[in-house]
Amino acid sequence: MHVSLSSKNRQGPPRNFMKKPIRLICLSLALLCNSVGAEEKTFSIDALVKEILQHNPTLLTSKRSLDVATAGVTTAGARPNPRIEGNAGRQSAFSASGQGAVTGIGVAQLFENPALRSARIDAAQSIERGSLQTVAATKNEVVAKVRLSAFDYLLRKEELLAATDALSLLEQIQQRVKVKVDSGEAGKYELIKADTEIITARQREQTAKLQVEQAVLNLNRLAAGKLPPSWTLDANLADAIELESLESIKTIALKSNPELSVLQADVERAQARINEAIASRWPGVDLRYTHQREPEARQNILSLSIQVPLVDQRTGPRNEAIADRERALTRLDGRRNELQQQLALAWSSVEVARLRIKALDEGAMRGAEAALRIAQAAYRYGERGILDVLDAERVLRSVRSDLLLARYELQSSTIELDFLAGRYVNAVN
Repeated sequence: MHVSLSSKNRQGPPRNFMKKPIRLICLSLALLCNSVGAEEKTFSIDALVKEILQHNPTLLTSKRSLDVATAGVTTAGARPNPRIEGNAGRQSAFSASGQGAVTGIGVAQLFENPALRSARIDAAQSIERGSLQTVAATKNEVVAKVRLSAFDYLLRKEELLAATDALSLLEQIQQRVKVKVDSGEAGKYELIKADTEIITARQREQTAKLQVEQAVLNLNRLAAGKLPPSWTLDANLADAIELESLESIKTIALKSNPELSVLQADVERAQARINEAIASRWPGVDLRYTHQREPEARQNILSLSIQVPLVDQRTGPRNEAIADRERALTRLDGRRNELQQQLALAWSSVEVARLRIKALDEGAMRGAEAALRIAQAAYRYGERGILDVLDAERVLRSVRSDLLLARYELQSSTIELDFLAGRYVNAVN
C-alpha cells in the first residue's frame, strides 16, 4: 500500500532544533569566561602594598594638599601689578583763556622690599616642604598599616587552618569513641563529651572564617574597595626577618623619620615668618608717574612714596612668629625623645617575641604533640579515658595558638621599627 503525505502532514525538525545546541555552546562559553575572570590573583606583600597605594584615599588626599602648597609658592613669588589711574574734569577761571577741560593719566608701581619678598617665598617653600614630608609620612603610615593588616590576614588564615585541623582531629576521636560505646567498651558519657567538644570546635572554625573575611575587608577598605574579588597572599607568618642593631636603627630614624621632617619644616616656616614680620616694617617703595593736561599747561609729575614705621613696628606679628617657632622647636625635641623611646620599646617587643617563638616552637609545641600521641595510644589500649585525650588536644591547640600569636607579634614589632625609622617612604615606588 502506497501512502502519500501532503506538505501539510509532513513533519520536519522543530523550529528551535538548531537553537538548543547554540544556546548550550553560548552558555558553556559564558561559564568558561566567568571562571577565567574569577581566577584568584596572587599578591606578594610588596605587590599588595603597591596595589593599595594606588587607590588609598588618605594618601591621594595628602598629595592634593601638596599641589595646594606648590601653588602657594607661585603665589608668594608673584610681583605686584602696576596701577593705572585716569581722571577728567573741567577747569573754571576768571579769564576765558583759563577755562576748559582738564584730563590726567597716571601709572603707579610698587617696588617691593626684596627682603620681604624673599622671606614670604621662604615661608611658602617651607610649607611646601612640610606638605611633601606630610605626604611621605602618610605613605609611611599607610604602608605600615597595609603590612600589619596583611600579617593579620595571614594570622587569621593560620588560625582557621588550626581550627579546621582541630575539628578534623576531634571528629576522628569521636568516631573512635562511638565505636567503643557501641561495643560496650566505654560509657555513653564519653560520647557526649566528644560531641560537646565537636560543637565547640565548629564554633571556633566559624569564628575563624569570619575573622578571615574581616581581615580581607580591612585590606580592601585601605584600597578604597579596588582589590580584585578573589585574591590570595603569597607570604607566611614565619618568614625570616633581618634587623640591624638598635643604635643603627635609631640613627636612621633620627635622620629619615618623616614626622621629624614635618616638624623641622614647621620650625623653618616659623623662622621665615619672623623674617617676614621684620622685613614688613619697610614694605617697599611706591613709584608714581602722572601726566595732567590743563587748558594752559601740561604737567608731568614723578612721585615716590615710602611707608615709615613710626606707629606700627610690626611687633605683634614678630612676637607671634617667635612664639610659633619656640612651640615648633619644643614639639620637635619632644618627638625626637619620644621616637627613641618608641624604638627601644619596639626593639624589646621583637626580642620578647623571638624568645617566645623559640620556646614554643622548639619546646612546648613538640611536647604537646608528643603528649597527644601518647594519650591517643593509651586510649586505644584502654589505659586512659577520653578526657585525657581531649585535654591533650586542648593543650596542643593552646600552644599552637600562642605560637601563631608570637609570630604575628614578631612581624608587627618589626613593622613598627621600620615605620619609626621611615623605611616605608621609598619602600614601594
